[in-house]
Amino acid sequence: MIKVWTDSAEAGLLDRTGDRGSTFMYLPETIGMQAVSVTMPVRLASWDTRFGLAPIFEMNLPEGVLRERLRLAFAKATGTFDDFDLLGIVGRSQVGRIRYTGQKEKLEEDVPFQSVDEILERRRGGDLFRYLIERFASFSGISGVQPKVLVRDENAFSAYRKDARLSQSYRGATHIVKFWEPNEFPQLAANEYFCLRVAEKCGLDVPRFSLSEDASALVIDRFDLRLDGTYRGFEDFCVLNAKRTDQKYSGSYETSLLKRFQQFANSPHVYADLEKLFTLIALNCALRNGDAHLKNFGIVYDDVLGEARLAPVYDLVTTSVYLPKDSMALTLNGSTRWPTAKELQRLGETRAGGTPAQIRNILDRIAEAIHSTSADVRGYMKEHPDFADIGGRMLQEWGEVSIG
Repeated sequence: MIKVWTDSAEAGLLDRTGDRGSTFMYLPETIGMQAVSVTMPVRLASWDTRFGLAPIFEMNLPEGVLRERLRLAFAKATGTFDDFDLLGIVGRSQVGRIRYTGQKEKLEEDVPFQSVDEILERRRGGDLFRYLIERFASFSGISGVQPKVLVRDENAFSAYRKDARLSQSYRGATHIVKFWEPNEFPQLAANEYFCLRVAEKCGLDVPRFSLSEDASALVIDRFDLRLDGTYRGFEDFCVLNAKRTDQKYSGSYETSLLKRFQQFANSPHVYADLEKLFTLIALNCALRNGDAHLKNFGIVYDDVLGEARLAPVYDLVTTSVYLPKDSMALTLNGSTRWPTAKELQRLGETRAGGTPAQIRNILDRIAEAIHSTSADVRGYMKEHPDFADIGGRMLQEWGEVSIG
């Protein structure tokens, strides 16, 4: 069995059931505010899943390169390697407030130290990609096909807090480090860096992010980590829609995002956040991000029974530079083709509750942010010739879009 913890308290037990399913049962003493998800309130009856894990438990499982690395390292020891095994390996260090241990183990989250400055300045010799994967793979409960790891920078809190004892006692991960596969997705870190710059200029909430000097990695502050060393709750829209990770491309922007967000927002700021969610959807269209699926949007909260807000922006990339015929990840008006400005205007007015003037202002703001960031991209291309090809394609994609 796997013991499930919420907010550093024992919440319940997770076990396999049947041929390929799982079951979760809350402990008798678990209170409502220790629920594992807004979709799974505390109750006496078990929560059963016929296939795999419930979406909230599957949410942070690594995919792609990181998952394969862990499979090769642990398959011989476990005899099998399914999602349950993977959760048992990476469960002690996760994005959000949930942690996992063995049934009789105490909760510990000792992530090895890694200087973020060293990553950004590329001072470590050799293959940084391989080094970080080998050292941090088993501490990285974070989803996505793109290689990414969770690392702990011992200096992270000292910049924010005067109490040095906090930085010394905190042992969890403070940053997300994202890489790119040069042969498959060249300059992906720089691509995302400039897309996040656009989002920032649009007025969206974006965690602090930095690009390494050689553009081999993007380092992002964890947006779920509070300054006292505790974690905010985080749930992506796969969880909110009761879908598995392999169903992340199933749904629509109208219902699976905008309508679903209103169902779980539970906040006096719901209309402000709804405007931000619409802005983010429109921005993904403008940047030609064909990977804006259900897992790349989420909510955050301090209390599972209280107010939920739209999560900061993450995983924002111009995918069409790698896949010229790429289309939207979810449907809009029943289609995955890129929408026109008129269609986005209608979406904002009918589904996000904006006035015609408000929606036009949002689309104009996106266009202005892209225009401003395009100048930044050109300047970076002059200083970094290796980025010229991808940067040029990004500018071409952005220039061909007219939503303002």
